Amino acid sequence: MVVQVLTKDENKFLLLEGIHPSAIETLKSSGYTNIEYHKSALSPTELKQALKDARFVGIRSRTHLTKEIIEAAPKLAGIGCFCIGTNQVDLQAATVKGIPVFNAPFSNTRSVAELVLAEAILLLRRVPEANAKAHQGKWNKIATGSHEARGKNLGIIGYGHIGSQLSVLAESLGMNVHFYDIETKLPLGNAKQMSTMQELLKISDIVSMHVPENPTTMNMIGTNEIAMMKTNAILINASRGTVIDINALTQALETNKLSGAAIDVFPTEPASNSDPFQSPLCKFDNVIITPHIGGSTSEAQENIGIEVASKLAKYSDTGATLSAVNFPEASLPILANSTSRFLNIHHNQPGVLTAINTLFAEQGLNISAQYLQTDPTIGYVVIDIDRVEQNKAEELLVKLKNVPGTIRARLLF
Repeated sequence: MVVQVLTKDENKFLLLEGIHPSAIETLKSSGYTNIEYHKSALSPTELKQALKDARFVGIRSRTHLTKEIIEAAPKLAGIGCFCIGTNQVDLQAATVKGIPVFNAPFSNTRSVAELVLAEAILLLRRVPEANAKAHQGKWNKIATGSHEARGKNLGIIGYGHIGSQLSVLAESLGMNVHFYDIETKLPLGNAKQMSTMQELLKISDIVSMHVPENPTTMNMIGTNEIAMMKTNAILINASRGTVIDINALTQALETNKLSGAAIDVFPTEPASNSDPFQSPLCKFDNVIITPHIGGSTSEAQENIGIEVASKLAKYSDTGATLSAVNFPEASLPILANSTSRFLNIHHNQPGVLTAINTLFAEQGLNISAQYLQTDPTIGYVVIDIDRVEQNKAEELLVKLKNVPGTIRARLLF
């Protein structure tokens, strides 16, 4: 059970992995100045120490917030993933502790889509091989196997924010876009949705992966799937490192089944820029290997910094949880000084809301506004009452946190 009476000065923000300065600027513009900033990830021991007094933590992809680390952070109220993915966070552990997790699902979509399209063009023109030979002092001016993008079939697996934006960009070059998604999606432009992934693989000159990491996408492109692809097709992955079987891809390149590939993400990646990188794909001149830089542009990182920092500040200021990935979503207004606002995060079970309302009624307090959102496991209720004195508010908070089923209670203002 955690009880928190938060003021802006008491809110420590721990920002790791060189998060863009726009995050700091955004927090400061919201009145938060207690910011600890690190240019790199911390070791698990260092992370536990830094989290002891942190209310909010901001991470990218290298920091792993495991159940053990989350449980060792008694004051932690919110987590910001300054990236698209949240697989580096134990979402269940965060939910159990009543900690919402925010990310930036939209801010770097353009950067990833542009990289994929650029790689597709380079591989169609066999530029990586020509570049490698030129660096070796070999002049190899040939047109064999070099193709224009116009008229080629691009197969997109996963038609979300990135996949759909890639679709629009590719079509503007005259490519024929087909996509497969487990959900029925509205095609943009002239894109066509395929009924099965196998159908898409058979017709595509280029296949680009844009799916999340989960048990259903693990090695979803393996030996059998590559065998279905056209001979001399191209495979691109800028989504998650576990969705392609690297050994199967290596074999396909060795046998010239595929004419090239571009891989930005890997099943295992170095923990820092100073650690070595190894992959069986390094031996191929027709493979573009990049160190997980799909969203690593100045524009994307600046936008991500603003987006996630704004979400953390709004949660701290108002209790708003809109777009939290593991939490009931609530969009809340900022109210005048005549109001006191309480938050209660509880197990979604019968009787909790009744007990909360009874508590305020027994104190002779009228609830002026109440916002309730639930998911299958968590209930999140925000209660606004006419403003009471600080000591009275703190007494109410103690009673609120003692309501059976409560996970966390906070007094905002």
